[in-house]
Amino acid sequence: MPDLQAALSYANQHQERFLEEFKDFCAIPSISTLSENAGDVARTAQWLADELARLGLERIQIIPTKLHPVVCGEWMGAPGKPVVLVYGHYDVQPVDPIEEWISPPFDPVVRGDNLYARGASDMKGQIQALLKALEALKQQGAFPVNIRFMLEGEEEMGSPSLEDFVEKHRGLLVCDVVLNCDGGIAGPDTPALTYGLRGLSYFELEVFGPSSDLHSGVFGGAVHNPAQALCELIAGMHGPDGSVNLPGFYDTVRPIEPEERAALAGLPLSDEEWKTLSGVPAPWGEAEYTITERIGARPTLEVNGLVSGFTGEGAKTVLPARAMAKLSMRLVPDQDPFEVEKQLRAYLETHAPNTIRWELRQLSGAGPGMIERDSPYMRAARQALEEVFGIPPKFKREGGSIPVVSLLKERIGADTVLMGFELPDAGFHGPNEKMHLPSFYRLIETYIRFLCIL
Repeated sequence: MPDLQAALSYANQHQERFLEEFKDFCAIPSISTLSENAGDVARTAQWLADELARLGLERIQIIPTKLHPVVCGEWMGAPGKPVVLVYGHYDVQPVDPIEEWISPPFDPVVRGDNLYARGASDMKGQIQALLKALEALKQQGAFPVNIRFMLEGEEEMGSPSLEDFVEKHRGLLVCDVVLNCDGGIAGPDTPALTYGLRGLSYFELEVFGPSSDLHSGVFGGAVHNPAQALCELIAGMHGPDGSVNLPGFYDTVRPIEPEERAALAGLPLSDEEWKTLSGVPAPWGEAEYTITERIGARPTLEVNGLVSGFTGEGAKTVLPARAMAKLSMRLVPDQDPFEVEKQLRAYLETHAPNTIRWELRQLSGAGPGMIERDSPYMRAARQALEEVFGIPPKFKREGGSIPVVSLLKERIGADTVLMGFELPDAGFHGPNEKMHLPSFYRLIETYIRFLCIL
């Protein structure tokens, strides 16, 4: 069993080197969605495989998929101890709009208490913290538990290869618990554990009118403009209170029980805090639910993009032939991502006028995930967080989706502990993404303590 205090001391003494190696990791532009970065994604996979080898892991493999590889490895030298499967993703989002970055996204720079770089928080910082925790533990002789890794390179594009990978390689993934590093806390001094994740259903909706673009003066007023028709359809998908107007949409939504509502109230978000965090003039949504409940425990339907007609500089009086929208739904227990597709289709069949035609495509779907709050592994996580912060963590439901949580529960029967230190203002998916360095070092300590407690 490693000496806990010696491991903590080692991590503290090597913070400067850890930061430099963190910068090296972030400097690789592993953007999974852009084909021109495929080589960088592969280079990042090799970087991680080399790190696992340096830590003394065995059976290290870079396993190809249809798109980007999965990095696996294991150390099984702790008989009688739990097997922990570490999940993470090493790919990052595109950097647009590049002009809004204060410093280049793949030239990591420290300003104040933060490291700024694409992927610094989502989620290279979380992976790096876990690797450094293992390094500190390994210096004391051996890891306190058995460790397996599954690090994928497609999470930011919806993990299209992951389900097939898990099905084909279950033997590499068998474990007692999954440590998913893709998590967050409520604030630098407010520890939290995520126990609920919303599911996702993503769509592309196209509306067609004339066979080609038309002169808006000659044809306007006698042709139903597809852009207008699409906007009318989208407008009807919500009620004035923000509720979703699809038939049967709420039929299977699990209500928030009083005990859970009280737990979520431990992480309140005031209107002023929400305006500062989001940059909006005022909150919006179902008035009978708090902001915390709306973003974690209630389902949504969002417009992610709209395209139609002429959008270039100057004027062009065109009546467009088509219009397209990207739509996503965040789902809560017990909604099904493929049932809501039927509900959206039913809405369109009822409300789309005969002056246009439409096509709906479902691009991806993932179920919501719920984690038992009182499992032995969650108790260990609570203890580790309390030892680091000096106060017990709050429980929260996350508004985002991590499909691997429900996938691994279904395929290998393993529950997950979500433990990472992304902060609400980290800017992930946007310009000037950052990792709060005091939280990064605290995360290393938390992982050390968690693995020793197990």
